[in-house]
Amino acid sequence: MREDESIGGAGGSHDGLREPPVKEVVENGTALVVRLAGELDLYNADAVREALADAMRRQPERVVVDLGDVRFIDSTALGILVEARSRLENRHAFVLAAPGPETTRALEVSGLDRHFDVRGSVDDALAG
Repeated sequence: MREDESIGGAGGSHDGLREPPVKEVVENGTALVVRLAGELDLYNADAVREALADAMRRQPERVVVDLGDVRFIDSTALGILVEARSRLENRHAFVLAAPGPETTRALEVSGLDRHFDVRGSVDDALAG
């Protein structure tokens, strides 16, 4: 997916004030890395959901969601991560990588840090 493909849909339009939530989707061997960015919330949930659903349809051995450029994540976006992981036959193959302090806090407060495989870097997530 190109960066411009992630723009559009409900709340996904780029108005100059918010960056697109999906920066890129990159194949890395048998894994797909979905790089998210900015503020992930109700307003751009459809773009995030669509990118992750597309990644799941490709049935990779591993999906790494790069959260390194995410500045804010709300409960809607957290729910989308749960939904996406449920689409993989092997739920352990869905890995969150490089969450910043705000995202880490949201994962902890929601209790999802105990349910997701969360790694400090994309490289660590790809290594298994």
